[in-house]
Amino acid sequence: MRPRDIQAIGTELAIKWENDSESFIPLEVLRRSCPCAGCQGEADLLGNVYQHPDRPLTPPAFQWVRFVAVGGYAIQPVWGDGQATGIYSFDYLKRVADENAPD
Repeated sequence: MRPRDIQAIGTELAIKWENDSESFIPLEVLRRSCPCAGCQGEADLLGNVYQHPDRPLTPPAFQWVRFVAVGGYAIQPVWGDGQATGIYSFDYLKRVADENAPD
C-alpha cells in the first residue's frame, strides 16, 4: 500500500494511505524503529549481527525535519540530530503503524 500524503503533525507522523485509511505514528517510536545499519546493526555472511555501541538519543533525535522520497517505495527522514540514513519502505511504515496503533 502506498501513502497519498505524509505529514509531521506535532509529535506524530500522519499518513493517509491510498485506501483512505490513516495511520499516526509517534515520532519517537518511528525514530527508535530506524531500520538503518547504524541503528539495527549489520549482518556478516554467517548471519552474525554487529551493532554499534548504544548512544543515548537526545530530544533533537525525535524532531522531524523533512523527508526525501526514495523511488516509489520508501521515504528517508532527516531528523533533528542529523541522522538521515534510515530508509523506511511504505510496507515498513505500515507495519510500525499497525504495531503501535491504540487498541
